[in-house]
Amino acid sequence: MAEDESAFRVSLDRFEEGLAVLLVREEERVRFTLPRSLLPAGAREGDILEVAVRRDVAATEAARQRVSERIARLKSRSGQ
Repeated sequence: MAEDESAFRVSLDRFEEGLAVLLVREEERVRFTLPRSLLPAGAREGDILEVAVRRDVAATEAARQRVSERIARLKSRSGQ
């Protein structure tokens, strides 16, 4: 697994109003929800899913650059 990536397993506990309630396997008191549409096709209650989280370095840098440019424009408009 890459340095800027982590993965963990969750149990698909239930569906509530279009949301999937997921329990983190290692610590089942930790739960979170996702829109059902983000789950793999065919996912059902009781399934174990793997969730991967990756840091998007390029998108982060682009967002930081946009914010920096906006701040610079605002400062130039206010005469600072």
